[in-house]
Amino acid sequence: MVPDPADNLARERDHHDRLYSGFAQAHFAKPAVAAFRRHYARRFARRVRPPAGARILSAGCGIGDFELLLAPLAAEILGIDLSPLAIEEARAAAARQGVRNVRFECTGYASAALPAGAFDVVLAKFFLHHLGPAALEDFALRARVWLKPGGCLYALDPSRFRLTGALGRLLIPARMARFQTEDEAPVDARRLRRVFEQAGFQAETRMYDFVSTPLAGLFPSWRSGYHLARAADEILVRLPGLSFFGSNVELLARAPGA
Repeated sequence: MVPDPADNLARERDHHDRLYSGFAQAHFAKPAVAAFRRHYARRFARRVRPPAGARILSAGCGIGDFELLLAPLAAEILGIDLSPLAIEEARAAAARQGVRNVRFECTGYASAALPAGAFDVVLAKFFLHHLGPAALEDFALRARVWLKPGGCLYALDPSRFRLTGALGRLLIPARMARFQTEDEAPVDARRLRRVFEQAGFQAETRMYDFVSTPLAGLFPSWRSGYHLARAADEILVRLPGLSFFGSNVELLARAPGA
């Protein structure tokens, strides 16, 4: 039987509503997870180099903590997410921090009213692996339309071949299940790059990490452990052969220029 996309969306929304009913807020605020977020924000700035006055679309923004970190880099950021609880928390966080150039809407990417050529950057942080094959191709085509000429899409998603995932499923299956839904599928970097190239992008992929991000998830209060693991990752992801088994795939896809 072919899965019903509406059923998939409902399961994703229910899962993330449960995740954002207090657990995610507390987990994301812990030192190691916050350190990962800051590292990824610096990586985003270095790799994407948003232009002055940039408009950024973030698909699957969750509670908006990462988008609020990026606020100084953009004139406007729009975060969208299926979870009403996540959007409620994101809006409250923006109000508490006095951030006025980041707004959040509760909508799926396919139903969002997004004008063509409106954004300099599309961000998809831990989002693409929640899309099935057809939805991924659809998202790539839509992102190409949303972006201005020369704009880029930047994504980070778990790798299908990650060693840490295999070990986690073997040793701590209950904790792994807390962060995963039955419909998600870790990405194959080569296929991911091919999907975006077929949508008209110039795309490249690389491995972002090996142990640091999974370690932050397992030991969220161990900030020094995260930094040590991140330093090791800078070496591990460059080792031929071993990097193939890294944890998360980074995608940078640029739209053709004017």
